[in-house]
Amino acid sequence: MNKKTLADVFVEGARKGWNLGVANILPNVLMAFVLIQMLKVTGVLTLMGKFFGPVMGVFGLPGEAITVLMGAWLSMGGGVGVAASLYSAKALNMTHVTIVLPAIILMGAQVQYMGRLLGTAGVQTRYYPMLFGISIMNALIAMLIMRFFA
Repeated sequence: MNKKTLADVFVEGARKGWNLGVANILPNVLMAFVLIQMLKVTGVLTLMGKFFGPVMGVFGLPGEAITVLMGAWLSMGGGVGVAASLYSAKALNMTHVTIVLPAIILMGAQVQYMGRLLGTAGVQTRYYPMLFGISIMNALIAMLIMRFFA
């Protein structure tokens, strides 16, 4: 029986972490940056900001922050990438990112998990809206709470 050293375990974990980051997280974050740039260049981001401004204003966020929630719903890494892209474009500030971060975590990657978890576990599709709704409601409540603490 081969007994692994601490160094072997560390290197193996580092390799797995690297592979996870390169294969799963990085493509989502890159996709989010490209998407935000496309929305900015076409002017759609500005339109979304104006349209969703009143709704996102309830949470102390500019209307463009809706894209963070949309990105997070598809992929948690995508939501983080959208938030980072909007921050670098000065559409969001640190307070906005602080408010939206719990929402990314609470409702992140629901579309991905629908197939990976719910489908694999055999959850009937009639329960999906309720499960999604609970996560989205938790995210909205978290943003309201963070608005007052950020």
